[in-house]
Amino acid sequence: MVRFLLARPIAVFMTFLALMVFSFIVFRTLPISLLPPIDVPQIVVKVNYPNASPEAIEQNVLSTIREGLITLNGLEEMDSKAGSEVGTIRLTFDYSTKMELAYIDVNEKIDRITNALPEGLARPEVIRINTSDIPVARVQVVPKEGVDEIEVSLLAENVLKKRIEQLPGVSLVDINGKKERIITVEPKEEALRALGMTQQNIISAIQSGNSELPGISVKDGQFRYYLRLATRVDSPTDIESLPVAAASGAILPLGRLATVNYQSKEMLGYHLFGSKEALVITVHKQAAAKMNELMPELKAALELFKTDYPQVDFELTQDQSNLLNAAISNLQTSLLFGGLFAFGVLFLFMKDYRLPLIIGVSLPSSLLISFLVFYFFDISINIISLSGLALGIGMLIDNAIIVLDNITRKREAGLSLFEACVAGVDEVMSALVSSVLTTLSVFVPLVFLSGISGALFFDQAVAVAAILSVSLAVAFILLPMLYFLFFSKSKKLGDGREGPFFSAVLGLYEKGYSAVFAHRKIVLAVFTLLIPLGLGIGYLLGTTGLPEIEKLDATLEIDWNEPISALENRNRVIALMKSMEGNYEKAEADVGVRQFLLFDGENSIQQSLLYFLFSSVEEKNQHLPKIDSFLEANYPGANYTLGDAPNAFDQLFSSSLPYYEVRWKDLAQKKPVEEKKVDPWLSQFPTSEWERGPGLQKEASVVFTLKADRLATYQIPVEQVQEQLSRLFGSYTITDIRRFGEVTPIRLKESQERFEDLLKTTRINRTDSSSYILGEFVDYRYDDHYKYVTADKGGIYQSVLVTAEEPHALASDYIKWGADKNLGISMVGQYFKDRENIRQLIGILAISVLLLYFILAAQFESFIQPLIVVFTLPLGIGGAFLVLLLAGASLNVMSAIGLVVMLGIMVNDAILKIDTINRLRKEYVESPTVSAEAALEMALHKAGQIRLKPILMTSITTILALIPIIFSSGLGADLQRPLVYSVIGGLTIGTLTALYFVPLAYWFFVSKKKLKEA
Repeated sequence: MVRFLLARPIAVFMTFLALMVFSFIVFRTLPISLLPPIDVPQIVVKVNYPNASPEAIEQNVLSTIREGLITLNGLEEMDSKAGSEVGTIRLTFDYSTKMELAYIDVNEKIDRITNALPEGLARPEVIRINTSDIPVARVQVVPKEGVDEIEVSLLAENVLKKRIEQLPGVSLVDINGKKERIITVEPKEEALRALGMTQQNIISAIQSGNSELPGISVKDGQFRYYLRLATRVDSPTDIESLPVAAASGAILPLGRLATVNYQSKEMLGYHLFGSKEALVITVHKQAAAKMNELMPELKAALELFKTDYPQVDFELTQDQSNLLNAAISNLQTSLLFGGLFAFGVLFLFMKDYRLPLIIGVSLPSSLLISFLVFYFFDISINIISLSGLALGIGMLIDNAIIVLDNITRKREAGLSLFEACVAGVDEVMSALVSSVLTTLSVFVPLVFLSGISGALFFDQAVAVAAILSVSLAVAFILLPMLYFLFFSKSKKLGDGREGPFFSAVLGLYEKGYSAVFAHRKIVLAVFTLLIPLGLGIGYLLGTTGLPEIEKLDATLEIDWNEPISALENRNRVIALMKSMEGNYEKAEADVGVRQFLLFDGENSIQQSLLYFLFSSVEEKNQHLPKIDSFLEANYPGANYTLGDAPNAFDQLFSSSLPYYEVRWKDLAQKKPVEEKKVDPWLSQFPTSEWERGPGLQKEASVVFTLKADRLATYQIPVEQVQEQLSRLFGSYTITDIRRFGEVTPIRLKESQERFEDLLKTTRINRTDSSSYILGEFVDYRYDDHYKYVTADKGGIYQSVLVTAEEPHALASDYIKWGADKNLGISMVGQYFKDRENIRQLIGILAISVLLLYFILAAQFESFIQPLIVVFTLPLGIGGAFLVLLLAGASLNVMSAIGLVVMLGIMVNDAILKIDTINRLRKEYVESPTVSAEAALEMALHKAGQIRLKPILMTSITTILALIPIIFSSGLGADLQRPLVYSVIGGLTIGTLTALYFVPLAYWFFVSKKKLKEA
């Protein structure tokens, strides 16, 4: 094949040129995003039920929805949580479920059960979770002093939102912190009593004044006209002028009986920027959009907004494109330094400037053609696929060096240029194909990992497969052709002698080789000991998901653990912000219930999420303890979590599951177990290391009891008292003014007095116009009740979160504890998911090693030789672990990627070395004067010399290309540093040991006579 293609250089050149042109066109259309667009198999159903208790939401709403959704296809888990005024149901599906169809299915089922839900309840929201739902940035909209906040809310909703949505690449714009205008009616109780009227007279007058004729028309000859009532109200002035009839027959304007005003609707949540009230607009990108093009557009739009809307300040925060820019700049850096160092190292080793130039052409062309594969597999350019490309670059340089070195060797052996190119490629072709297949055998099985990990590995596996496949095509077709073209004019042949630098290196290798083979058994014993020792270092390393990144931002999640209003929550957060003022660069907070459409977390009036950005890590570490001391001093009962702000990766991998949760259901009744029973039971729980689960958390409440005997005595209907209470303490909507989709509610104004005083001052009227104090018919008491009602597929449960080191050790005791109390016990949590993932990973790695063994056994036609390759890997891993330990790094995703890069290069070297030994043995054994054992000795020695230059060139080039990252600063360098330590450790310590381990193991374990007999 090589001979045929090399004879047609123009055809080969034009084919590669065409491929590169197509690849360049495709590259420009590829979407650029932070993460691959992964469908997380979860759907969240959210319910808002104003003035409802957790028990009411569970009984009347969530249990009905759960029963309706239980038959969904692919549903694995269903968890619901009812709190005060809000409820959520989280549905988790099997990873093979088509989430588009599941989303439609959930909506259809909710539409079906809407009639079974309480009247007046807003339709439950259905939210589908996707990686593209993580906002790319947040735009802060801060009204200037004296500017009406409701007007700014209308500006954000009607203008800014639409302008940002028109930007190319934006899929959705979400807003939090909006304020709405309502009309409040405050009855004048004295005037009403003096005229013998009640609040009902006012309510009826407003409802009559805002009524509509539903689709009535009149006929006038041949014409038909639709009627509309001209009595509709539009403003507080219109409402105040409505006539109200007194019992005496007198007609009074409503303004004399009540005060009517525009007001801001009571907020269940706020957004703060610094210590000022503001709005936040989150911007989400389309899956196919390029993030690096979207962000400049957004920044340009903000500059325009600043001039168009001077009454508002704008600020961009939490820009997620920084991570992607870091990854892209790292790839550019490693390509630039890789190219420069490759040129220097190749020139040093090969004594010819043309060879580095050939590699300089092949590297970018391989990368560019790889993007063609991205296009056909529908893969975006993201951090995961870029890391796959980075993995492949090391192998790509390695393949190029091996092929060029071999062609040069053949040429120096006396072959013509054309024959040297053909023979040089043919000789290493099968070994290079094997080494690529062995690398893929590690990656491809990882695609079958369940969950997000498997979905992420798909992009990486395709990227690695793309660049390695392309690198083979380049090494076997383009490189020999370029070599032929570059050297066709050169008449001078190399003298076969090495340069002074490599001669010195070769001398050192020879000394080492002689020493090793002089004490073969001792050295083999040392190597055998080094393998478990190297792997044992792994136990000393800490494990994390992502490397420790120097983050300049922090978040504070806080639950005040008191039944406070959203306004009080806001005031507390402002006080906290002011105590930190001057210590941070930027700060923002989402207080109470969040208005985001895509918010899938818990909505609670008593909770807040604060975000702080500091100018440096030192500043951050200095000022964060101040938050601790502020909260401990002022709000010791608050539960809070203070830590690094999560980036897109953290948000993706964060789990809503507790680590280890013991759940129980009362088998005798379908409701939570009473507190007076639970507390004594918990004192007998098998372990003392536990925390209360959501279903056991308590909060204070007020319980009203109607005095039925008094109501009967005074002949006052129960409904009338309930109506009066709902007007007094609820948000009682009289009617809505509707104008072209804009809805303005008219509500009774809620009194700000204490409820005890209101019960004493509010009167309730009888039909005979006599009235009584409301408090005469209502008893109240303070009580602690469950803050949340939790349920799953099987119904209502309560739980404790076990915090012990080995939580599952007492599993049988938990079950026995529950059985004694007639409770059904189950254990759930991330603990079980992690164990399942580890089991899967071990199984997949075992398959990878088996595949690797099968490929090598087929390549070498031997069962023993592949084991030599497999046993070189622990030496490299040990070297990597040692450097990671010395550098104080942990074992994480990036260091694991570094291990794979390094192992790919080491496997390549071991395969080629064994392939060369086999070939040389065949050559030497044919001589009648050479014994089989002598042939083996000669082959081992010569193969080591031949393979020394390529492995040293590859290792030195890779190490030098990566070293700048160690001394760089910033997010990208922090991410890549563990990868660099792994590669450097493996390629220095691992390569040095493998240089001697492979020939030594071959000498001991491969038959010395077999070849001669054959």
